[in-house]
Amino acid sequence: MATPSGLIRALHRGTLGQNMVLDRIFSGIQPTGTPHLGNYLGAIQNWVNLQEECSSVLYSIMDMHSLTMPKEPAVLRQNILDTTAAILACGIDPKKCFLFRQSLVPEHAELAWILGCLTNMPRLLRLPQWKMKRASQNNEGTVGLLTYPVLQAADILLYKSTHVPVGEDQVLHLELAQDIAQHFNKKYGEFFPVPKAILSTTKKIKSLRDPAVKMSKSDPQKLATVNIADSPDDIVLKFRKAVTDFTSEVTYDPAARPGVSNLVSIHAAVTGLSIEEVLQQSVGLDTAHYKMVVAESVIQKFAPIRSEIKKLQEDKSHLMKVLEDGAVKAKELAAPIYQEVRRLVGFQ
Repeated sequence: MATPSGLIRALHRGTLGQNMVLDRIFSGIQPTGTPHLGNYLGAIQNWVNLQEECSSVLYSIMDMHSLTMPKEPAVLRQNILDTTAAILACGIDPKKCFLFRQSLVPEHAELAWILGCLTNMPRLLRLPQWKMKRASQNNEGTVGLLTYPVLQAADILLYKSTHVPVGEDQVLHLELAQDIAQHFNKKYGEFFPVPKAILSTTKKIKSLRDPAVKMSKSDPQKLATVNIADSPDDIVLKFRKAVTDFTSEVTYDPAARPGVSNLVSIHAAVTGLSIEEVLQQSVGLDTAHYKMVVAESVIQKFAPIRSEIKKLQEDKSHLMKVLEDGAVKAKELAAPIYQEVRRLVGFQ
């Protein structure tokens, strides 16, 4: 294996070993504390697989993005550490990827300004996330909330990333990054790769209390969201109270039976079984008993992760060092790319 500095040089060239052409994967997660079931199944589990399949992978704790919604400083600091502990416990290995805090690499913000000057306002105002989140702020959304998709584009393009794992709700933001890359290349010459989406194969995990909406940390209903560090008793309670319907049979029909279909999706995702295999195993079970089967599968899946999270949370200095070391490597990768951007736009 190449030394860290040798690896970084290889990443700059896009080669490693026998001149193998590398794709470069970038993804990030906002520090909201311990991730929930939907985060794990929709993103983190995929991250673990990708770090094994690609030699150039960057994962960032997106602390700058988190400021788009009001945060107390002490809460943000703790959330950064808790999120880091959780993704490490889930299997992210800093020896196989660059894991770092976004704000420790200032080139993210600097490139975002340049890209923002190439982005028109109507495009940002049309994005659905702006409309939804602005509504949650009494229709007084901040400039940061409006322009954070441009920062997302900078996050990706700063490393000349070629692939980005995204969920369905982030596809429009990636399309914006693609358009910005093409606009920059047209104006200044071919420079940025146009990043491609890696879409998650996991069905979107919905709220246990309202299967019409996705599972979310911000859901005011405490029983709606399963966190990966929840106790077994909490997990059982949340699944017992999960909204289904008056039909007792376990079937998969998201349009007609969204509640029980959500349980089937969760069951399949945590066990690695197909929807068909889950349904076959569930023949003869009513939904009340099936909820407990799903709860037990989730408990078993997260038991070792929950234990490791607790262990990692006891060593804050280790968590901070992981993020700082990752930022050093990320900055070394980003700096020459950003310096070339500065030259192209006329700053030097």
